[in-house]
Amino acid sequence: MLYLAIDQHRDQLTINLRNEQGDVIQKDQISTKHDDIKDFFDKLARQAGKHRGFMAIVEVCGFNDWLIEKLKEYKCSEIVVMQPNGSSNKKTDKRDANALGELLWNNRKRLKNGERPNGIRRIIPASQKDAEARQLSNFRQFLITQRTRLVNKIKGILNKHNMLQDAPTKLSWTNKFRKWLETVTLPSVDRLEVDAHLELWKTCDKQIITIEMELAKRTEDNKEVAKIAAIPGITAMGASTLLSRIGDIKRFKNPDSLANDFGLTPGCHNTAGKQRLGGITKAGSSVARQVLNFAVIHIVRKDPEMKAWHKKIKTRRGAKIARVAVMRRLATIIWHMLRWDKPYQFRYEVVQPQKKRKTKSKAKKVFKASDNSNHQRRKEKTPLKSKGKTPVKTKA
Repeated sequence: MLYLAIDQHRDQLTINLRNEQGDVIQKDQISTKHDDIKDFFDKLARQAGKHRGFMAIVEVCGFNDWLIEKLKEYKCSEIVVMQPNGSSNKKTDKRDANALGELLWNNRKRLKNGERPNGIRRIIPASQKDAEARQLSNFRQFLITQRTRLVNKIKGILNKHNMLQDAPTKLSWTNKFRKWLETVTLPSVDRLEVDAHLELWKTCDKQIITIEMELAKRTEDNKEVAKIAAIPGITAMGASTLLSRIGDIKRFKNPDSLANDFGLTPGCHNTAGKQRLGGITKAGSSVARQVLNFAVIHIVRKDPEMKAWHKKIKTRRGAKIARVAVMRRLATIIWHMLRWDKPYQFRYEVVQPQKKRKTKSKAKKVFKASDNSNHQRRKEKTPLKSKGKTPVKTKA
């Protein structure tokens, strides 16, 4: 078996090839031009045929797709895609490729037995369906961000002339606000810029609707999307975004593993018996964390039990930590829902019937509240008692 380590860049590949004994048999830099890539892999296939195949390891980057497809085409027995570690002061491409080769060779037996490799934070490449859903959701988020920037630029121009207060509505996303922008009087340069921003705004709206329709088509028969969308604050778009990041739920052994993948677990620096916890790692998908962040606002309003739990943490640790805690609990709930095929258990408040109280009439309340001693004496025909005076005797 041969062990191939690749440090990938846009214009070249730095490779490190080892044999079964761990000896480096080839170190080279290969151009990413089609002819050079084909010649290298043809030569590698002939060598691997004499050594019962080959494994490969590569660090994740934004253009791994073509290289992974090429490795599959040449029948690579195991492809390890790993998260890169922290950079060093003595970093070179050859040293990186050599370090990757050592990691792959040291874990060769574990990889052959299907065990988890040591010292490698392995990334499971997404399926084609999930990769396309990720690409669509990322592009949708990009368009929403661009649209928000356009609206803020328009508001900046209006504030320059102190005209935002003249708008017919405070909501800048309404058609009423847009129609007012088309007719408002502005200087020539500002009018030109506002018109350009309005056209881009309309274009962003059309593209966002097109992407959402495409995502809806892909997920209309997916039961898991409807299951996750039942959580308060998570829409169908948010559910499809989370599911495309999760993939196969069985690759996460427990709920903490999913929370760690989303980057919601705290970092730590433990030494000499002292434990120091920091902020969350933010190592996972920022889009997935954003979906959970938006859901917190709604779920603490609609779920009484989550609201009470959030309030306790907020009182003790503050609003930010309480929000992150709810996000992590949501990740735990999602893991249980997908792993054990359970719906979201919404906890409603139990409304207990109140007993009807006997109401007294107003006359009785007034009578009871006032001093009725004279009334009682008048009814019994008894003389009044006065301070310092003797009672008057009546004739028999």
